Amino acid sequence: MMGLHFGSNGTGPKRVLCLGAHCDDIEIGCGGTILRLVEERPEIEIRWIVFSGAGTLREEEARKSAAEFLHALPTKTVEVKGFRNAFFPDQWAEIKQEFERIRKEFEPDLIFTHYRCDHHQDHRVVSELTWNTFRNHLVLEYEIAKYDGDLGNPNLFAPLDRDKAKHKVDALMRHFESQHKREWFTEDTFHAMLRLRGIHANAPSGLAEAFHCRKMVI
Repeated sequence: MMGLHFGSNGTGPKRVLCLGAHCDDIEIGCGGTILRLVEERPEIEIRWIVFSGAGTLREEEARKSAAEFLHALPTKTVEVKGFRNAFFPDQWAEIKQEFERIRKEFEPDLIFTHYRCDHHQDHRVVSELTWNTFRNHLVLEYEIAKYDGDLGNPNLFAPLDRDKAKHKVDALMRHFESQHKREWFTEDTFHAMLRLRGIHANAPSGLAEAFHCRKMVI
């Protein structure tokens, strides 16, 4: 298992797998950290996979957003799948098959996925299958604020400078117009999460993203 290091000394992750149940999950959960990785490790390869939204307006939003977050990378792959939104538990076997395909095609050093204790059923299935499929990998579980009140007590933090934090929030608001009708999908929600985790991390800028890291070798 590879320990996490963003430095350019060759010891950091070379292949990164980003997994999201829905079209804005990756950006909300770890968009700022992805921006850091792209800047600090421009030689990495990222595979970005969204499990629902194919064939809809949301796929178009997701692809445009991913293109912005990953634009500086020469090697990246973006996939948007067509699993039925909100019904992932009923599609467990089919989604598991997709995970097995991913594992055969791509060997990641670092994986971003949903928080295991997330109360959204789709998020939870993606997290469970991440651990079920990738058993000897560094997995960071990101968080998403929502009605369920299921934010946990994360133990790993990625400080962000103010420019990257602003870039993340601006991109979310610009690319996902279909979500503007949701009461929680606002700039202040995203900034509040970054500020709260920045306090926990004692981040120099006061801003950070947070993750649950259950196993890590240093």
